[in-house]
Amino acid sequence: MLNDLSRPGFWQACEEQVARARQLFARLIGADADQVAILPNASIAAHQAASGRRWRRRPEILTTRAEFPGIAHIWMAQPGAQVRWCGTPDGTVHTGDYLSAITPRTALVSVPAVTYREAIRLDIARIADAAHDTGAAVFVDAYQAAGVIPLDVDALRCDYLVTGTGKYLLGLPGLAFLYVRHPGGQPPALTGWLGRIDPHAFRTTVLDSPPHARRYETGTPAAAAVYAAVAGLSLIGDLNLRQVRHHTQRLIAMTAQRLAAQGEVVRLAADVNAQGAHLALIEPHAEAMAAWLGHRGVITAPRRGVLRLAMHAYTTNEDIDAVCEAIAAYRCRSRTRPGAAR
Repeated sequence: MLNDLSRPGFWQACEEQVARARQLFARLIGADADQVAILPNASIAAHQAASGRRWRRRPEILTTRAEFPGIAHIWMAQPGAQVRWCGTPDGTVHTGDYLSAITPRTALVSVPAVTYREAIRLDIARIADAAHDTGAAVFVDAYQAAGVIPLDVDALRCDYLVTGTGKYLLGLPGLAFLYVRHPGGQPPALTGWLGRIDPHAFRTTVLDSPPHARRYETGTPAAAAVYAAVAGLSLIGDLNLRQVRHHTQRLIAMTAQRLAAQGEVVRLAADVNAQGAHLALIEPHAEAMAAWLGHRGVITAPRRGVLRLAMHAYTTNEDIDAVCEAIAAYRCRSRTRPGAAR
């Protein structure tokens, strides 16, 4: 990016990177490039999916408390829509919770491919079939899945799928992809110069929308994030994600066994196939533990009472040794008990 920035024609080079990122992501999920919009983040992508919908006849958006807040808040902010929550108040949710909650009043069903705290996978295809039987659309947040779990939008049968580049896709924050199965219909109210049929026509008084997913795009994307997205997606594209999935499942089972032997409390799906690529360690003071580990080179993610330990293709057995030993050292230094408040 810096090399291109130092030469004439930087924006043209950046546009080529945008097109490349779109193609690479479309290939990753089994979509066509014209079904993919590039946006700044997943929250804006969710807004674009909901924008322009009329909620009077079918006012309900069905989601779960296990939804990432940045997505759930978009649904709650939709004028005229009524959000219904399935699953338990503490955020536990199963496929059957969705199946029993879909009604003819449901307009949109929002399903995380993998829940952001506890890494639980849901049967999206079954949920999508039930939703489509009543005429509802299906939105999938794949932020915790894309890059470590094979995703095929035709097999998932979803209408929308969103993910960002700042996690398993090995890029930077500042870029998200929105897949739209049928990009036609009412264009979103949030728009920008890249959402036009010909952005380079620069027609100030013309508000037209292309028939493809680029109608959901807004303004100039973050160039650094675009270049990083192409690099990350190129690496991911060289992987066999089924092998990556097998690798991460093995590491999660190994880590859970090690931590349990140390007295830690971990939360896993009952079925190994329903587990995502991260492990939830129960810890009321997850922020303090994450900070202590981070200073010792172990990078984790604290999320409301749990510490997430994420696995990837590059994660090794030695990494598991390091994190388990570091957690044991933290317990010794902090004199805290696993899974309990101080």
